[in-house]
Amino acid sequence: MSSDTPIFPEDPAVLKAMIAALQAENAKMAATIRAHDQLIQTLRLRIAKLKKQAFGKSSEKIEREIEQLELALEDLLIASAERAITPAVDEDEADAALEVTTGDIDVSKPRRRPRVSATTPRERRELDPGSCCPDCGGDLRLVAEDMSEMLDLVVAQLKILQIARLKKSCRRCEKMVQTPAPSRPIPGSMVSAVLLAWILVSKFDDHLPLYRLNEIFARMGADIPDSTLVDWCGRAMQVLAPLVERFEADVMASDLLHAPSRQHASHAPAGQWMTPRSGYWTDPSRTAASERE
Repeated sequence: MSSDTPIFPEDPAVLKAMIAALQAENAKMAATIRAHDQLIQTLRLRIAKLKKQAFGKSSEKIEREIEQLELALEDLLIASAERAITPAVDEDEADAALEVTTGDIDVSKPRRRPRVSATTPRERRELDPGSCCPDCGGDLRLVAEDMSEMLDLVVAQLKILQIARLKKSCRRCEKMVQTPAPSRPIPGSMVSAVLLAWILVSKFDDHLPLYRLNEIFARMGADIPDSTLVDWCGRAMQVLAPLVERFEADVMASDLLHAPSRQHASHAPAGQWMTPRSGYWTDPSRTAASERE
């Protein structure tokens, strides 16, 4: 018998007390889960209603409330997933292809598998039982294989690129020859183009503040001050200026300028607590009038 097997008392009264305690605990957990599920549905309805009112007089206040509700909803979903009992999965089902997840997460339904792009690299790992039969010692031959997939991640890791420019001299004329130094995205800086692109995407697309990037780099073993990250981002804007100007020229060359119906934050005058938000519109008639002129 395994040492992990629980030992129950032989007294029937004690067993009944244990069963009653477990039933009470189970009922309490079930009630908590039902309450959380109802709260999740309430938050979803509230968020959907607020999103329809996002362009009212108090749109900034509504957007902040939406952000707080979405954070609370995310915490509830994580807590519900933590409490959920993982169902037994058949091997055939576990080996099925990854599926796409769409729409909102429903805690009452089994989780669907994510689907990844066909261009995602695949790394094959073979588990070979060997060449000899473990029972009779005979030779083994390959008849089939069972394939399953796991979604893995290549964790970001910093590395130092040591660029060694070898100096060589001619044996005949003593001329010194050396390969020119490669260009850098920011002259005089040690940041590479790949790292700079990752910082810009994290800052402006993933909306990570630079102080959080500083903490991420610290976990990777590098102390990059916030002031250095600010300098890199600012000088990167200068490097990307020609590309931005080209985009602007292509956009402004169109007869109509299409923009999403969203609001944009603008700087508040001194002394104001709240940051005002403004919308931008375009008038096609003005473009047509300018063309006629």
